[in-house]
Amino acid sequence: MSNSTDNLQRLGHVIIIDDDASVRRSLSMMLQRAGYEVSAYDSADEFLAYPIIPSPCVILLDMRMPGTTGVGLQSQLKTLAQNVPVIFVSGDSRPEEIISAMKQGAVDFLLKPFTAQAMMDVIQRAMQLSEAAIVQADKSLKVSERLKRLTPREMEICHWMVRGYSNQQISTIDGGASATIKLHRARVMDKMAATTLPELIDMLMGADIPVPQRSIS
Repeated sequence: MSNSTDNLQRLGHVIIIDDDASVRRSLSMMLQRAGYEVSAYDSADEFLAYPIIPSPCVILLDMRMPGTTGVGLQSQLKTLAQNVPVIFVSGDSRPEEIISAMKQGAVDFLLKPFTAQAMMDVIQRAMQLSEAAIVQADKSLKVSERLKRLTPREMEICHWMVRGYSNQQISTIDGGASATIKLHRARVMDKMAATTLPELIDMLMGADIPVPQRSIS
């Protein structure tokens, strides 16, 4: 396999959406020379007709185009590709458009004309965000699959474990025998593939664990 192909796999994919053909050509050539894979569309509507979003990926998006605007597409990306970083490029944008784009999570806003180095720096940073999002999504999927292995009773014990309760405290809360809770605790650790309690707590941070019916009185 050639070094060029290795670079493509390492650097990721950039989607360019701009109604200016000369801008699409120049950006495509620059990014391909740098080692990125590139897809180019002349409008947001063309992209939306058949959206292909590789991974990792960054979208370079023009603000003003015929049909769906850049901000309009950005809004739709929240459901279509929530974790794909968006960089706006524009030569003529109103302050409210820029504010709206940034509030919706744009990584950056480059005003034309911009330097090649400025573009590369922003794309590199955005690609790192895309890669981090992929890792996080994979982690969340694995955690979700592991949680499905727990029985309802183990899920209850897990709920209290990640909140720092000891076996004796859990026993006091729900009336279960301490020895039995210890067994459930070990099964939770095994099924969640966690070697320590801090690892389990970190793994389940932000996860949706059902609250036990029994609660502290």
